[in-house]
Amino acid sequence: MNSSIRSKQIIIIGAVLLLVAFLFTRDIKGLVKPTEENGKMPEKGQMAGTESTPSTAVLSIETTSTAAKNVLNKNLATDITALENSYKGAKGAEKIELAKQLAQKWDDVEQITPSALYLELIAQEEPSSKTWLAAGNQFMKAFESTQDSLAQPALLQKANTSYKKVLEKDATNIEAKTGLGVTIVNGLGAPMQGIAMLLEVVAKEPKNVKANMNLGIFSIKSGQFDKAIPRFNTVIAIVPTPEAYFYLGTALENLGKNKEAVDAYLSSKKLAANPTLSSFIDKKVAELKNKN
Repeated sequence: MNSSIRSKQIIIIGAVLLLVAFLFTRDIKGLVKPTEENGKMPEKGQMAGTESTPSTAVLSIETTSTAAKNVLNKNLATDITALENSYKGAKGAEKIELAKQLAQKWDDVEQITPSALYLELIAQEEPSSKTWLAAGNQFMKAFESTQDSLAQPALLQKANTSYKKVLEKDATNIEAKTGLGVTIVNGLGAPMQGIAMLLEVVAKEPKNVKANMNLGIFSIKSGQFDKAIPRFNTVIAIVPTPEAYFYLGTALENLGKNKEAVDAYLSSKKLAANPTLSSFIDKKVAELKNKN
């Protein structure tokens, strides 16, 4: 029995890591190469270094900007440097406007961390539920895409703080409550506290994609495959993504529903159109068909 459980855990971990690694190693719009923004999922539970490593010690606009510009083409890097120089010399409303331009510029080339840091500066100068939500969402996006183990806890902490500031101003904000729940599930507190928040969200919005996706992922990580399936089916009905189909396939496979798992894996392959994933899924499909 223990051997069977251990084997299933190995399958889950391997499948999830492969999927996430594949999803974040694609070139971005032909402008940049894979960088530290490409990543993996964190381990569940309290993240190492979350309490002991100050965010400012890991993240700064200067260091993240330099790293990001190293993977941009020269013309784009030059344009951003000129904008940054103008920002450094500006004051008041002009400085905030330039921060907004830089946040958008970095987002356009999908260098998420520097974009998030500028959005944080904007929220500090123009605090509102809208500005803090924008910062929180961008920090969360950066967290989900980075493979930098030092930056991960800092980004997650900044997302957590941003969402809390939104809820201080608007306690009914569903998007912020969802984001806060996700940060808790990913390590900033007791996972069940985060799960309770996400369940509260889906009770009010049964088709909330972000909450359902994260509840499904948590169900897989905790071995509750039967609970994961309806979560991913809800997501797929609204936004069919290769991730949702792949996780659905993983849950179905672990329940012995091989035919359905094959269908889900093939849907993931079709949507992703990635050679690395295609090769893995072809092997997985052949393996499952031989079990039937």
